Amino acid sequence: MPKPTKPQPSPRHHRRQPAAIAQTHQPPADRPFAPGYGIVAADEGKGLLSWAWVERKMKRCRTYWLATIRPGTPQAPVPRPHVMPVWGVWLDDAFFFSTGRKSRKGQNLAANSACTIANDDGEEAVIVEGPAQEVKDTAVLERMASAYKKKYKWDLRGMDEPIFIVRPKKVFGFIEKTFPKSATRWRLGTL
Repeated sequence: MPKPTKPQPSPRHHRRQPAAIAQTHQPPADRPFAPGYGIVAADEGKGLLSWAWVERKMKRCRTYWLATIRPGTPQAPVPRPHVMPVWGVWLDDAFFFSTGRKSRKGQNLAANSACTIANDDGEEAVIVEGPAQEVKDTAVLERMASAYKKKYKWDLRGMDEPIFIVRPKKVFGFIEKTFPKSATRWRLGTL
């Protein structure tokens, strides 16, 4: 008779455990849709990149690129992209950053929360897509501010501007040297 197995939690409902016994979190991965680029099937090539690779690249990056969407106006009725560098931290599979409420980024996010964040390494790129939401939870704000101070030697706690979290809905990982054989996409939710 087969031995009963203990049910495993799905990756979407992964509970955080202390670092010493944390399980490896690996969201579902596949290849991105990019016709004409010679991207191989998910089971071919160098294999899919790991989520640990994403975490490592995002944690080590100092300056990120944030793309938001300008709302249409009577003078410019078609919404346009807006890209600016930001500082931020990657914690618990999410990206945190701050911007002034009245800045162009802040105004864009108030009108449309959709955004894209990219690390600053074009040879080993991570692109994160998802909505930006203002963080209100004081415990989360404290953890983010502590990580931010450690990384940048600057304390956000005295600033009276919003802190945003982007919980990824889609993430892309591209290594230039092995692109067609290692390009990876993770889908973590619907946009």
